[in-house]
Amino acid sequence: MDRAELAAFLRSRRERIEPADVGLPAGPRRRTPGLRREEVAQLAFISTEYYTRLEQARGPRPSREVLTALARALRLTDAERDHLHLLAGAPPGPPPGPSREVRRSILDLVHRLPQSAAFVTSATLEVLAWNELAAALMEDFSALPRRERNLARLAFLGPCPQGRRLYGVSDVEAFARHAARRLRTAVARYPDDPEVGALIRELLDGSAEFARLWASHDVDTAPTLRKTFQHPLVGPVTVNCDALDLTDRDQQVVIYTAVPGSPSEEALRLLSVIGTQRMDAPR
Repeated sequence: MDRAELAAFLRSRRERIEPADVGLPAGPRRRTPGLRREEVAQLAFISTEYYTRLEQARGPRPSREVLTALARALRLTDAERDHLHLLAGAPPGPPPGPSREVRRSILDLVHRLPQSAAFVTSATLEVLAWNELAAALMEDFSALPRRERNLARLAFLGPCPQGRRLYGVSDVEAFARHAARRLRTAVARYPDDPEVGALIRELLDGSAEFARLWASHDVDTAPTLRKTFQHPLVGPVTVNCDALDLTDRDQQVVIYTAVPGSPSEEALRLLSVIGTQRMDAPR
């Protein structure tokens, strides 16, 4: 255990986080940047005295549980999490769970694609971020609780308004296979994450189709390069599909674009005007 380096690393990560980043008020009299020591301790569910001793290079070797809690409290990347474990003399195990934090640069990219429907998914196909056109084409994700933003849950368990499964998309069976295979990979990567396990159990209990696909143990899938949405207002919208892997976060940026000059491009342009005002229709 390198106490001096561990102390310096913890201090540097603490000082880069603004209180608003973790839902805390800025408050008066902040003479140093970032969070206070007691705030990190609170977020990590450890005592302030113990955390202070770690930053002063006087603390005992922290347990894996404490290191995991500190990594979450300080919003460390996977590389930073591994570095924290190595400094503490505890080789890192598998990541505790899929990352839900989307990089600011990726958020900016998604919102700077006004003519494309773009969104970001986690390792378990939870929609983490989206632009206005994605919400108009698919669903107003901001109006949904977090658990209902999962595309795998939606594909296998519904609901299916007006008989339109998964937004009436043409490749729903192919997407179902992709979802099962991607979740198979997530289970192997995050074996101890309770949310991943709960999602798999829910899908196995609620969908015979998922149970059949899960039993195949397939982990490879061919990408879908084009699909058609049956939209209730503008009709069929055919889009090209591109997925960009964000390997450091185990996430994907999915981008739907229409062929220039096509009726689908006109439909997307109309949707950008309509927005999500139609989303009060029964589901």
